[in-house]
Amino acid sequence: MAGEKGNEDSAQIRQLQLPNFKDFPVEEFFKIGFTHHIAIISQAKTVEERYFYIKLSAREYLSVDSLKRLMREGVYRNRGALANNFMEKLPTTELARRAVMTFKDEYLLDFINVEELGARDIEDIDERVVENKIVQNIKNFIMTFGRDFTFVGNQFQVEALGHTHVIDLLFFNRELSALVAVELKTGPFRPAYLGQLNLYLRVLDDFVRKPNENPSIGIVLCKSADKTYAEYAIRDYDKPMGVATYKTASDMPERLRNALPDVEELKKLL
Repeated sequence: MAGEKGNEDSAQIRQLQLPNFKDFPVEEFFKIGFTHHIAIISQAKTVEERYFYIKLSAREYLSVDSLKRLMREGVYRNRGALANNFMEKLPTTELARRAVMTFKDEYLLDFINVEELGARDIEDIDERVVENKIVQNIKNFIMTFGRDFTFVGNQFQVEALGHTHVIDLLFFNRELSALVAVELKTGPFRPAYLGQLNLYLRVLDDFVRKPNENPSIGIVLCKSADKTYAEYAIRDYDKPMGVATYKTASDMPERLRNALPDVEELKKLL
């Protein structure tokens, strides 16, 4: 009877019309049970959400109860505003969720005043100038990024395979137990930035990361980004990465700039 039931379940799964979409997770689809599919179909509202939970169930070997709990918690919807591939590329769902909560989709670097840097347009400013300004105000930058960040260095050099790889800003996050590489770009997001960052993360993991640490995480921090396009570009890379944007003080409306704490007040807080 058990064998007949199993054959019946398999037949019902195969009777489902599998869409001939490029991104349909065929391999993961057949790795999870019929009851997983019933739960996903009944609770997930969109095709993308269903694909997400199919992949998550197969990768994490989720029980049906665990899958239902994660769907109730809205893991798909609460992946964060930051364009990222954390759920697919970090080793566990819990670590991916913590990473999503750690990073913002936009940062206010209010200690950088573009007008003071003497350029009419943000893209006219050399990235090194902005980077140096961040380094001069590193405590402010860490406070902007969030808790549990430790600054490792700027223009951090890693020698690997006869080549020198230079990372703009390198941090360590205690909550994630991972190195965090930040590539700073003063213009809009470009897909080529991800290829460069993916290589840096590979080098960090192979030549810098300690055995007890989690995989290194990369953030492209740029002036502007189309989130949908960034998510599309990021999904085929094998390292955990995100794309965030930033605003400087001069980017903000005057009323908001005037509401910022005085520099002397900030110094007292720090």
